[in-house]
Formats: sequence, structure tokens, C-alpha cells
Amino acid sequence: MTAHAFVSPDHIRSLFSQAMSHMYRTEVPLYGTLVELVGQVNAEVLAAQPGLAEQMRRSGERERLEVERHGAIRVGTAQELATLRRLFAVMGMRPVGYYDLSVAGVPVHSTAFRPVEDASLTRNPFRVFTSLLRLELIEDENLRAQASGILSRRNIFTPGVLQLVEQCEREGGLGEGDAWRFVVEALETFRWHNDATVSLQTYQALHDAHRLVADVVSFRGPHINHLTPRTLDIDAAQQAMQAQGIAAKAVIEGPPRRQCPILLRQTSFKALEEMVHFPSGADNEAGTHTARFGEIEQRGLALTPKGRALYDTLLAQARESGAGGSTGGDYMQRLQAAFAAFPDDHDTLRREGLGYYRYTLTDAGRAAPAAERALPAEVLIGRGLATAEPIIYEDFLPVSAAGIFQSNLGGEEQRAYAAHANREAFERALGVAVSDEFAIYERLQAESLAQLTV
Repeated sequence: MTAHAFVSPDHIRSLFSQAMSHMYRTEVPLYGTLVELVGQVNAEVLAAQPGLAEQMRRSGERERLEVERHGAIRVGTAQELATLRRLFAVMGMRPVGYYDLSVAGVPVHSTAFRPVEDASLTRNPFRVFTSLLRLELIEDENLRAQASGILSRRNIFTPGVLQLVEQCEREGGLGEGDAWRFVVEALETFRWHNDATVSLQTYQALHDAHRLVADVVSFRGPHINHLTPRTLDIDAAQQAMQAQGIAAKAVIEGPPRRQCPILLRQTSFKALEEMVHFPSGADNEAGTHTARFGEIEQRGLALTPKGRALYDTLLAQARESGAGGSTGGDYMQRLQAAFAAFPDDHDTLRREGLGYYRYTLTDAGRAAPAAERALPAEVLIGRGLATAEPIIYEDFLPVSAAGIFQSNLGGEEQRAYAAHANREAFERALGVAVSDEFAIYERLQAESLAQLTV
């Protein structure tokens, strides 16, 4: 097939994210309710804030608001992770960032597969937070060996999707028909199966080691454990969830409410308790499993390393200043008090180098002489010749991710393992180095600055 007959990876990613959303709504009807609730909140925010609506229109955010999703998946072996990397590459998604969740009591390390180019992010920013189980953190050697053996015998990918991945790699792309077949085949990896592959006794032993270990090891595939619509007001969405009787997480993870949102705020409804059939001789034994939930996210400004260092410092201050840690009843008040030290207007954030911005000439700027357009960006903004819009954060926060995981694995206070981050081992399993998220945002900002003088 000639290259011009290939569809774009962005198109395949859009097909896949739409199919994933439809599948998850069918499997978890409460997620459909969540999507509708978020849509109502977003419509109210846009109606009440025409300035925000116009800013989102200019930046391309408005068009993608309803389709923006992220999902999460957990795999058990290096081979599964490496094959997922190849599968996501068909959709133009690259591994960005390394996240160690073991320090917060979750025995995984992770990356986010996502698009990295500006045009691709505008088209469809769908991302999948992907975690690899760290079997070395299971203390019981016999159980660790048993889990490893169980994982080594399963294949989470269909023959059809493997053939299409290889075809894409060999030929450089997929045509429309093959793209649809790819989506259908790939979706099977993420589908829920209520038949476990281990006995109830084995499941319980894995569960006692860690609920997440049981979730990864006990099933035919790494079912998608949540999808996430994007809201413009997560506090209003949280209140709407509670008003409808949805069991919402008690604390919103991430920074506090601000005039200028930064990074990522997340909440969720509690994971569902689902019936599972466990093999027992010639029959099946009934039991339950808790893993899948619905999440909401509110995304804001991507921070520079300087901004992120300030964020991490203030977050640690808020979490350590009270006896209740991050689950105490006064946590949100402590968080708000700590973040009073973080500037909350875009002019200051930009001038102090705390966040990344996309610079664009105004009509007056485009009409200005080239010599004037070459002036520093702040001068152009001051003269009304350019604007600076916040670049939206497309990645994750390890503390917040761990908080969501723990809340949906039983709600215990986070505990730390003795192990530390092991990026080298993760990248070895992945088969490539993960991209640096800061470098991506820096490039996007630099590209916009360069366009001012063109």
C-alpha cells in the first residue's frame, strides 16, 4: 500500500478512544452517568465564563473538550509492556515520563502513552497511564514465583492485533479498513472478563499481598480499570456526584482550587464490587473483585521545573503539616493555606518562569513590521501585539495517581515500600527510553515563540 493511502495515527487514536469509551460505558453504566454529569458542568462553566470559552476556542481546547479522555491499564510482564508500546505506536502514542508509585504503597512503576506533537494533541490527546507490576515487591518468595508463572502463561493480545502491529511497522502505516480492524482487535486487550484464571484460594493469597497484585495476575487480560472525562470545574463535578448519590472519593487529588488552574486535579467514584467466577475443579466458585471505577480530571497549566519544584514543596508541606496526612478532615484547608505561596495570575506565572505558554500574534501583531515582531515576547504582549495562552498539562502526578489507586483499592492510608524508583529497569522492560515531559513542553513553547517573527 502506498503511503498516501494510509490514515493518520491521530485518526486511529480517535477511533480507538471512541470505541474504548463506548465499551466502558457498556461495561460500567455508571461511567456513562459520569460523562453526562461532566458535560452538564462544562456547559454551565462555559456559559458563565465567556472569557474562558473564548480562550479555549483560540487555543483549540474547546473542540476537544468532549472527546478528551485518559485511561489506565496495569500489566504484569516486560513482554506485555513492550508489546503495548508497539501497539500504542500505531496510534501515535509515545511513552512520556516515569512514575514510581512504590514509594506510596502501590507496587508498580508507570509511564503515560500519549501524543507529543501540538497538532496531534489538538486532534485528540487521548492517553493511557500504563503500569508494570513489580513482582520483586511481593515478600513471599513462593507467591512471587507462583504469580510469575501465572503471568508467563497468558497472552493478552489477539493474533489479529499482533499481525496488524507488525504490518504497520513493516509498511509504515495502516489503511482505513485495517485501522478499523486494528481498533476491534486492540480493544480485546482492554475488555473486562469476569472469569478469573486462578482459584479463589490463589486469588485471596495474591489479594492479601496487595489488592493490585490480585487485579493484575488473576485475569486473562489487563482490563481497562478506568476512563476519565475532563471537567472545567472539578469541585462542582464532585458536588454533583455526591448530590446524585454517587460514592465519590472524599478528597480531590492534586493542587487546590485556583483562579489559574495548574497541573492536574482528579477525583473518582469508588471502585465497583463485581461478581467473578473462579475455577474450582470441574465447576466455578463465585466471588467478588474490586478494581474498576470512574474518574474525573481537571487540567491546567503545565509547570516548568522551577514551578514543579515549588509545587512539590508546597504539596509536601500540606501533607506533612497535620496528623491526618492526606486523609485528615482539614487536609483541603491545609492545602489551600500552603498554596497561598504559589502565584495565581498568569502574568506572574509567566514572568517568573513557573509555567509554559503558547505565544500567538494578534491581528495588530501580524500587521506590525518584522523588526517590531522581533522584540521580546513580554514587550509584544504589553503592546497588544501578542497573547500568551497556558499550555495544558498532558501528564500525571505520582502522588495523585497513588491516591486514586489507594482509594479504589480499599482506601487505606498510603504506606511506602522499601524499594525505590528503578527507571532503568522499567525502560529496559519497555524497550526504549521514556520521553522527558519538560522537554516536550519547552519545545512547544519555543516553537510558538519562533512563529512570532515569521
